[in-house]
Amino acid sequence: MSSSQTRAIQNYRARLSERGLARFEVLGRDADRELIRLLARRLAENSPESARIRAAVSDTINGEPAKKGGILAALRRSPLVGADIEFIRHHEEGREIEL
Repeated sequence: MSSSQTRAIQNYRARLSERGLARFEVLGRDADRELIRLLARRLAENSPESARIRAAVSDTINGEPAKKGGILAALRRSPLVGADIEFIRHHEEGREIEL
């Protein structure tokens, strides 16, 4: 490889490293190539969705049972927590019917 190619690769890897990314190879079935690329792309986004995917894959691979309290934790993360919303339900008498 020429020195300009080597320098270009080093610069590219340095830019990846600044973004917190790394380039690596994996071995797998040819049929899984697109799946693994898509998974890697989604994980690299570092979004709440990628965190959920990361947790699901980790749990599946590690064989850990599902954690209890997941719904409660999601409700506590809701943007309405602490909004002091008062729900008032007006009580009205029903209509009279003849039997």
